Amino acid sequence: MELLLVLGLPLIGTLILAIAGARRYAAEVNIGISFMTLIFASFLVLRIIRSGPLLVWHEQFFVDSFNVFLVALTAFVGMTTAVFSRPYMHIEEDHGKLSAKRLRLYHSMYQLFMFAMLLALLTNNMGLVWVAMEAATLSTVLLVSLYRTKASLEAAWKYFILCGVGIAQALFGTILLYFAAEHTLGRQGMTALLWTHLNAVKTELEPTVLGLAFVFLLVGYGTKVGLAPLHNWLPDAHAEGPTPVSAVLSGLLLNVALYAVVRCKVLAVGSIGSLIPSRMMMAFGLLSALLGAFFLWRQHDIKRLFGYSSIEHMGIITFAFGLGGPIANFAALLHMTVHSLTKSSIFFTAGHASQTAGTQQVDGIRGLAEINPTVGWGLMLGSLAILGMPPFGVFASEFLILTTAMREHPWATPFLLIALGVAFAGIFIKVQPMVFGESDAPKLPHSPALVPVFVHLALVLTLGLYIPPALAEWYRAAARLIG
Repeated sequence: MELLLVLGLPLIGTLILAIAGARRYAAEVNIGISFMTLIFASFLVLRIIRSGPLLVWHEQFFVDSFNVFLVALTAFVGMTTAVFSRPYMHIEEDHGKLSAKRLRLYHSMYQLFMFAMLLALLTNNMGLVWVAMEAATLSTVLLVSLYRTKASLEAAWKYFILCGVGIAQALFGTILLYFAAEHTLGRQGMTALLWTHLNAVKTELEPTVLGLAFVFLLVGYGTKVGLAPLHNWLPDAHAEGPTPVSAVLSGLLLNVALYAVVRCKVLAVGSIGSLIPSRMMMAFGLLSALLGAFFLWRQHDIKRLFGYSSIEHMGIITFAFGLGGPIANFAALLHMTVHSLTKSSIFFTAGHASQTAGTQQVDGIRGLAEINPTVGWGLMLGSLAILGMPPFGVFASEFLILTTAMREHPWATPFLLIALGVAFAGIFIKVQPMVFGESDAPKLPHSPALVPVFVHLALVLTLGLYIPPALAEWYRAAARLIG
């Protein structure tokens, strides 16, 4: 029942908001559906903790410690983003950027996007994972183009074309995966793509075919993760789409795509019997971290700036999953959590900073700490958190990844340190004048819409100081499942 409601509520919400999404109460409906999804996701978490992995509906849906953790994170950030978007999108409407019809499109596509991500996480069928990722792509293309400006339409088409090419590679990889499964499991139709079946016989799968399948799956889903050099769509989509869309793109969609890569990596390593898939993930991760960090210095748009920060951090997480082992996997899961919470909070403040200054250009945003202290301090604390300053949780996860790399792959440590150092300087040198620079603009009242920012940052701070034993055991169980 919990699984049915976690998937069913966003789908029902899509239909309701497609009809009533232009009404003034549509934002409240969006929040209510997102809140109920979070409640039932929490019940699903409790069931998995009590009873262990869940396999239901003719084995088409599978829930374990790994994906239920991401389901809870997705539902939570989806709910807080819905809360943030209510006043933010009304301000955009008052400024003439959106009409009632576009708000209806936004609300309905938001719930469809949530459904697609939750479906990708909960399904046991690798073919259905691909379908869900394609649905997430199509819904977010419409969200990115919501403003209908020349720049937003260009960004949406760029996103659609590049991710379309990537998802086509993932489709070919899925076909090869089916071919490898059919060779071992026989002709079972779509059941041959069930991850639990594949995982049970992964040592018997044809290694050459599965190795080739993993290459296509890594490139295909890696495009959605934003791994370099497949990342070109991400900064434009973040810069030109509405701020709530940037928050869920960076905080949720990238995690879901990486989840699919990790599931495929488990099969590939078990079949090939070597660490080649792990080394590929490490290489893509390091390249993404380095390129993302250096490109930060060239950015003049606040949302593009933090878009490249997402590329850097997804590279670090991919590298950690490539390292493998209990500590690196634990650190990668922790970094997934704190990155999602921190980056979504940063986009919330960046959106309000842009509305306050009337521009997204970094040079045009000054003195936020004086004009609107809530926005200014939210942006500064979020930036310090994402840069890995202690005692925030990002520091803890990056420290674990660095120490594991120093022990197991010393050659990779300098690259990680360079990426972290360059990113720190690149972001801090731009954020500091935005928050503490001189400005003649009048002071603005505190905005209650930024409550989710400080809720997220409080959680990130807590995870840096203390991880509750139950949560730590949850991470350890998920790390063991990954291998």
